[in-house]
Amino acid sequence: MANNGYDVVVDVDDEGDLGHTDLADLEFHPSNYNQDQASGKIPTNASNAGGFFGGSSGSRGNDPNSKRFLWSMEFYAQFFDVDTNEVLKRCWAALFPRANFLDVLDDNPDLYGPFWITTTVVLILFLSSTIAQYFARAKDQPYVYDFGLLSGAAGLMYGYTGVIPVALWGVLKWYGSESANLLECLALYGYANLIWVPVAIASASPITVLNYIFVGIGFGVSALFLFRNMLPVVSATDAKTSKILLGVIIALHAGLALAIKILFFAHGSPAAKKPETPTDDADRLRFF
Repeated sequence: MANNGYDVVVDVDDEGDLGHTDLADLEFHPSNYNQDQASGKIPTNASNAGGFFGGSSGSRGNDPNSKRFLWSMEFYAQFFDVDTNEVLKRCWAALFPRANFLDVLDDNPDLYGPFWITTTVVLILFLSSTIAQYFARAKDQPYVYDFGLLSGAAGLMYGYTGVIPVALWGVLKWYGSESANLLECLALYGYANLIWVPVAIASASPITVLNYIFVGIGFGVSALFLFRNMLPVVSATDAKTSKILLGVIIALHAGLALAIKILFFAHGSPAAKKPETPTDDADRLRFF
């Protein structure tokens, strides 16, 4: 008996002999699997987040209750659904890359790590630049905290980490890249910021040459990280476009490194600063 159009075998032995089944006792019947699947009895990929962010979202799509709306907290909570061990693993992979970081993400990019890494960089930039300016000032001058450094660090780091990946994702989608994923772009740029934490701490040194070296190391490590992981993504476009995009990525990252050096660590050694000397009587009065 052919089973054309049927996918379920049913034992119709009238004698109820479960220990022995003849071929004559078997009948083929159509199943209702597809109907049950359509009705929601079988879990399907019901997540509306994958389409919005341009790719699969790993385990998020296996949740039968994963359909969420942009205005609900549950929609954004799914992007922070990662444990501490996983975040530490990704931080280690960002600082000491051995495999492609997209493979480390395992189709489950998060925003938890990028957010707190960027926030930590903002605070460390403010504290390190404050310490550097404190020791670089003249000894007889009272120090006044510059909280503009804090708002400047927040604007620079949050703006760069949030705007550039979104713009890059939009350009890749414009050129027809199917592999571009917004969450992965945000995660790449967020974890790439991790190197700026030790760089900012080391740049509290009052020696300008060392500051340039530290910032250069930070730029080299993070730029290589971005280049290595963005190369297979931008390669989905044509050769000329991919080269231009990679060049823009590196150039913008160099601009970030230069901005960090100029805005937060543009100071010289206190030994190189000459004390002010009065030139006339009025200057002497102001000086004392």
